[in-house]
Amino acid sequence: MTTGNGIKLYINDRLQDLDLDEALARLSEQRREQALRFRFEQGRRACAAAYLLLCEGLRHDYGLTELPRFEYGEHGKPVIVGHPDIHFNLSHCHEAAICAISDQPVGVDIESIRPLKESLVNYTMNDDEVNQILTSENPALTFTSLWTMKEAVVKRSGLGLTNDLKHLLCPRPQGLTTVVSADGHYVYSYL
Repeated sequence: MTTGNGIKLYINDRLQDLDLDEALARLSEQRREQALRFRFEQGRRACAAAYLLLCEGLRHDYGLTELPRFEYGEHGKPVIVGHPDIHFNLSHCHEAAICAISDQPVGVDIESIRPLKESLVNYTMNDDEVNQILTSENPALTFTSLWTMKEAVVKRSGLGLTNDLKHLLCPRPQGLTTVVSADGHYVYSYL
């Protein structure tokens, strides 16, 4: 899917159908090692799926067929070796994996909607956001939406999580978009 701001999104929301052995065989050695570090099969599956989405996007958008290898910036943001002009970001949750590709820096996050944890709300949200969450018809969805926005902003910058999570969206960056899955199981945001 191409967004209005030139970001291409690739989503796999059928992780349960991914043949893990076949997927692992299609990964670069670097990514396979990363996927195998996940303790549970679901994490391995999601990590592999996100990388395969990147491969699909690179083939489709840039005609690149070699498996991408990454180098990492100071705060851990990956860059494709030999292609610093291609910006991408990966994320995954229990239900889905997502890849965003652009010719400009990009950030994306995807999260499953889970029960709300008050301590996490208070740690990550400012007073206005806490009020928005607590007065919402669906507090868990509202929290997840705000959290994915913050993650997308942080991942786009490449600076890692900051101590100022509460004010990360003040003001809200232009172009930041949030989408709830059709089945209401996950939320993703991109910038």
